[in-house]
Amino acid sequence: MLRRHFIKSITAAWVAALVGGQSYAMDFDGPASGPSAADGKTIVVLAADLKNGGILGVTNGVEEAAEKIGWTVRVLDGGGSVQGRTGAFGQAMALKPDGIIINGFDAVEQQAALDQVAAASIPMVAWHSGPKIGCDAPGGIFANVSTDAMTVSQEAAKWAVEDAGGKPGVVIFTDSTYQIAIDKADKIKDTVEAMGGEVLEYVDTPIADTSTRMGPLTTSLLQKYGPRWTHALAINDIYFDFMGPALAAAGIKGDGSPTAVAAGDGSESAFQRIKTGQYQSITVAEPLNLQGWQLVDELNRAIQGEECSGYVTAPAVVNMEGAKAMGDSPFFDPDNGYRDAYAKIWGK
Repeated sequence: MLRRHFIKSITAAWVAALVGGQSYAMDFDGPASGPSAADGKTIVVLAADLKNGGILGVTNGVEEAAEKIGWTVRVLDGGGSVQGRTGAFGQAMALKPDGIIINGFDAVEQQAALDQVAAASIPMVAWHSGPKIGCDAPGGIFANVSTDAMTVSQEAAKWAVEDAGGKPGVVIFTDSTYQIAIDKADKIKDTVEAMGGEVLEYVDTPIADTSTRMGPLTTSLLQKYGPRWTHALAINDIYFDFMGPALAAAGIKGDGSPTAVAAGDGSESAFQRIKTGQYQSITVAEPLNLQGWQLVDELNRAIQGEECSGYVTAPAVVNMEGAKAMGDSPFFDPDNGYRDAYAKIWGK
């Protein structure tokens, strides 16, 4: 069963697992070749909302990789709103960068701005910009970097069903602002129901409003479903950043029900909750820092007219034992040599 493994690979080729208290690492399974570093480039990261731990983790990875490749990075924070992201695009265009990284929002939301970027022949890559991952993503995006979101959702749902002995009562949290969030939530729902579990409610609430909405929502759902609500599944860890106080006010202990299960991303706050047993049991984590390096590599390919690498990273299911085994690391960061691999490609 998945829950017996504190960090478990989703694909056989995956990178770093901690089994029986001992760490081992497999070789990096990403690209082995590509163009050397383009000199002296300036790039812009358009972050959907830097309060989101996944987006922050990827941004940190981009900054680390850019320092290695020798590029200048400017980070613009959309602040969690459509208007903020539109304004960030305007600022980015004024800077006339050599490349743009779209970090954590659906490309179709800003299609008019993307058209302007494409017309200016500025290469774009993205993290979580829509349901199509890999090369030639919609909106003129060269590469959309992500894990397989459907695998992430399926594994989260399977864990919840198994944890409940096959009969969970599930509430799913998603945000219809993003097509990928809808697709992930639908996959969670389909998997839970196919395995015999019950979806009590499908809650559409904006990620940007979680700080104000999750407390009252949690209280309302507890009153409505009581002990029938065994598991809370969300498409992102950030939903659980603000659920704990309402659960505590209702007299529910940190390891009580409903059990919180996140289908992405593996934020610092999520690992802290999981490590201490406080209102979250697992996250299906992405290698955020690695994905930041991949974004820089894909952008280097785009700038030089080379082909997209097509690399898709794999996620890992992390529970309390795994979070503790990660030590002080704020994110799931596989020890598989990806930094050296990319530096070798770039000639650095």
